[in-house]
Amino acid sequence: MATAEDPRAAVDEALAEQTAALRDLVGTVAPDAAPMVDVLAQMLDGGKRLRASFTYWGWRVHGGEPDSPQVAAVVSIGAAHELFQAAALIHDDVMDDSDTRRGRPAVHQAFAALHQDQGLTGHPRRFGDAAAVLLGDLALVASDAALTAALRDEPKERADAIRDVFDLMRAEVELGQYLDMFSQARPWGADTDDEARARQVIRAKSARYSVEHPLVIGALLAGADDDQVAVCRAVGLPLGEAFQLRDDLLGLLGDPDVTGKPIGDDLREGKRTVIVARATARARGAFDETTLRLLGTVLGNRDASAADVARLTAAIEATGAVADVEAMITRLSAQALALIDDQGWADPAASTLRTLAQAAVARRA
Repeated sequence: MATAEDPRAAVDEALAEQTAALRDLVGTVAPDAAPMVDVLAQMLDGGKRLRASFTYWGWRVHGGEPDSPQVAAVVSIGAAHELFQAAALIHDDVMDDSDTRRGRPAVHQAFAALHQDQGLTGHPRRFGDAAAVLLGDLALVASDAALTAALRDEPKERADAIRDVFDLMRAEVELGQYLDMFSQARPWGADTDDEARARQVIRAKSARYSVEHPLVIGALLAGADDDQVAVCRAVGLPLGEAFQLRDDLLGLLGDPDVTGKPIGDDLREGKRTVIVARATARARGAFDETTLRLLGTVLGNRDASAADVARLTAAIEATGAVADVEAMITRLSAQALALIDDQGWADPAASTLRTLAQAAVARRA
């Protein structure tokens, strides 16, 4: 989404400054760690800047002015979001054993390749995993530095409120990631409340940190009161859920050349998504033993062939689960959009926020 007033270029510049600061630090402390900064810079290159954009437009609809000195703060907070996002993706790819991210080798795979290219001793994959964990931690350090810089000139009460939300957001993502791993580790068929558990994971791991918390932080920076913050939460949670449900559908049916990830990764990793939960419930209700058998043998099978994945994908579609999730996306996004329309926020900020919200759930990557 490009507009005349687009914060993404400024966020990119702030990220470049953070990367340059890390490069200076590495040059002083540990020159051999220079590849860490190179890989992080590559990880930060691209991306939709969704969280930074929701922060910015949450600030704008609550009175933030693009020509005010405070714009530097909202841009720096946007950079903090993007650095946290990078850390979360790096760690997530290690835990999920993913090979690619945004069409490139995942960070742990990049470091494993570096290990081999330089003829280092030991196991390349263990080196890659360890380096990726450390790089994710380094991105968290940079995220905190960007947030601290953003809040330096803000009144203490406002700065404390923003940091409280940011800290809650980070804790929720970590706990949501654990819930995701726990769900994957549970024996197949152990749950009768798969969909409720999947939506709990969505809210903690993605929905709140993708939309709700960025909107709230932007509003708080503009001086929003409790009622206005409550509206941001009421807009952000359903929109964030719709965003993640779209992500899950793209993981199942998207174009790998557009999404940057191979089709079937979520199935091979055993992700207990809402789509999988709904397909399971529908198959059980229809006594569809063929689909249940496919779910039991392909879901979570790292060695599943492309043909196996295609058969399971077709079976999931045939249950009606994909149509169900599309309907959920429509309902959740309509709920959020109606709330945006009801607020009487001024244009162009309100219309741009609405466009951003629509783009978040109608995307192809």
